Amino acid sequence: MRTLLFAPVTFNLAETTRMIMIARALGPACHAVFQVYESPYVHLVRSAGFEVRQLGPGLSRREQGQVLALDQGRSLRHPFSPGLVRARVDAERRLLRETGAEAVVMGTNVTSLISARAEEVPLFYAVPFALTRPHLEQTRRLGLVTGTGPLSGVTDHVASAALRLVYGRLPIAPRAFRIVARENGVRPLRTGLELFEGDINLLTVMASELEGYHLPANYIRVGPIFAELPGEVPQLVHDLAHSDRPLVYLALGSSGNRRTALRAAHTLGELDINVIAPIRHFLTPGDVAGLPTNVHVVDLLPAHRLGGLIDAAVLHGGQGTVQTACATGVPFVGIGMQPEQAWNVAVCVRQGNAIAVSPREAGTEHLAGAVQRLLTDGSFRAAAERERLLRADEDGPAAAARAIQRHLGPARSSG
Repeated sequence: MRTLLFAPVTFNLAETTRMIMIARALGPACHAVFQVYESPYVHLVRSAGFEVRQLGPGLSRREQGQVLALDQGRSLRHPFSPGLVRARVDAERRLLRETGAEAVVMGTNVTSLISARAEEVPLFYAVPFALTRPHLEQTRRLGLVTGTGPLSGVTDHVASAALRLVYGRLPIAPRAFRIVARENGVRPLRTGLELFEGDINLLTVMASELEGYHLPANYIRVGPIFAELPGEVPQLVHDLAHSDRPLVYLALGSSGNRRTALRAAHTLGELDINVIAPIRHFLTPGDVAGLPTNVHVVDLLPAHRLGGLIDAAVLHGGQGTVQTACATGVPFVGIGMQPEQAWNVAVCVRQGNAIAVSPREAGTEHLAGAVQRLLTDGSFRAAAERERLLRADEDGPAAAARAIQRHLGPARSSG
């Protein structure tokens, strides 16, 4: 039996569940060990039956917020001091030696880029296509500026060129990663791209999203990978689904925020619909009490079981929620919170199963009008059903498992 080390950022729901799905697909021939620092979604790893190793130092809630804001381009502040990065790399190297892991499968745990290479084990990165090296280098317009007029096209072209320069060429990586990489004898991490590129990159997208692109040898398409959370759909959802009002699902993943959640919930609450909203983790009890009575705030749901129960969705544009909507045939409004999410939504807009609105429009008539269009224009539902059928034979976790096993070859003999 071979041992693999999984390294998700466990305050990121999509990435934690993506790692769980791959580990599950590898089956009993693989001993999966999850290294974790922060607690928000570790319970999902434990409930899936995988071994958990708690490492430190962890990030505070405030520091976790800084990382999410950095990821969304809302701030340049970060918690990655040389001391923190050094301590994490040391802990990860010790764990690799202790477990004898043959490879690391990472989310965005950036210190794995140093520890795995220092221990000379392959590093697999399961990642959306948006903002990867081939996407950034081969896409003229990245969809950073929405709109259809000539001015928006020119502006988007300029913004895309600026992002390519800043993210792909300038040494914007926190200085700590350069320092600690040198200390561990590996190539320093300098650019934004280098912070998010493994040795083998497993692209969790449909083949249609890669048309016209040339992939380097270390990029492999494996297909969609999204959460299948345990548990049953609450009875409340079934009751609302059988009422006279349409049922709309509002989900902002782990990268949303209180302001957007409240604005979207109040806007939807003004419509003649029911809303089921797993956004409790963003809100205070007072926030929940102040929402319209047709907005029902709940904890996380097994969203992959909602097909046929909900009529439309409002999502933050994270790959996991978008792929779940596509796989279940649900049209959606996408509120991209950062460039990768905006691209995910734009792909579905082109397919006809989604409408994009900006975060600043979440509390306006733009969101309300978009939801009304989804509920009254049958073309969105038809396009969503086409997407569901296209994805029916895709098994991203199994393809990722095969790619990992193929690269590693036969398991090492214990004798």
